[in-house]
Amino acid sequence: MDDKTFYEAALEQKGKDFIQIGTAFNETVRLYITKTTDICKEAQRVHQMMATSAAALGRTLTATLMMGQMLKGDQTIAVRIDGNGPIGKIVCESDATGKVMGYLDNPGVYLKYNNGHLAVGLGVGTDGYLTVVKDLHLKEPFSTSVPLMTGEIAEDFTYYFAVSEQVPSSVSLGVLVGVNGDIISAGGFIVQIMPDCKEEVISLIEENIKKMPSMTELITLGKTPREIAKLILGDNEYKTLKTAPVKFQCRCSKDKFRAGIKSLGYQTVSKLLEEDHGAEATCQYCHASYLFTEEDLKDILKEIKR
Repeated sequence: MDDKTFYEAALEQKGKDFIQIGTAFNETVRLYITKTTDICKEAQRVHQMMATSAAALGRTLTATLMMGQMLKGDQTIAVRIDGNGPIGKIVCESDATGKVMGYLDNPGVYLKYNNGHLAVGLGVGTDGYLTVVKDLHLKEPFSTSVPLMTGEIAEDFTYYFAVSEQVPSSVSLGVLVGVNGDIISAGGFIVQIMPDCKEEVISLIEENIKKMPSMTELITLGKTPREIAKLILGDNEYKTLKTAPVKFQCRCSKDKFRAGIKSLGYQTVSKLLEEDHGAEATCQYCHASYLFTEEDLKDILKEIKR
């Protein structure tokens, strides 16, 4: 397919973002497939990102969203990528309900490789770590870090699953950005190999993945989760466990920022009241602003023990 036809097909694409989870080969293979076009478009709109920054954050949002589906109840997951590249750190959070949010330090990065592809790896860098923090509502959140391998993000998550989760996985992430810098399509999949999976099954999946079109091409052409699963699994039986909508949604609120101000302590809040006569807090994830008046700060001070 030439570029013109590819972009035309992308612009005609319809359908909401989704996540689908399924199993195959007697539950020895688990598959997560997601379309995140609207999520990535909303993130680009909120953060006003140029192409390489948008691709980097979009890939991380997509991976974090799928990892959120590995949680239960009101558990949450936070991902931080910091490779000391010009993009700076990337931070994303998700939960089991299909909501994801994220931001990065520098939204204005536009880098390309000589082949014309967006240079996400150069933008992210490799002098740092991918860190995953899971809040499983135990005594303390569970945190693990792995060195960044390529900065291209999908390979880094593949390495994370192998080292930290000890679950052999294949991670594919894609964000297609048009010639005008706007996101056209986005999505990804994670294939995880469970214990007792046969070697011939692993070999089959590896070969199938090598022959697949890119994830962005599949999403752009409107391929269904089942069609994508068939490309990965062949004609073998695929059992769907869950299909659900997903979206970019921040969990910020004035109450959360109020608690944050309260945690600053009596002296700091008193200083805000005396010198600034109020406070304004802005969410990094969605840029929503919350204003705290003098009366608000006085009420907070009443609740703080000196």
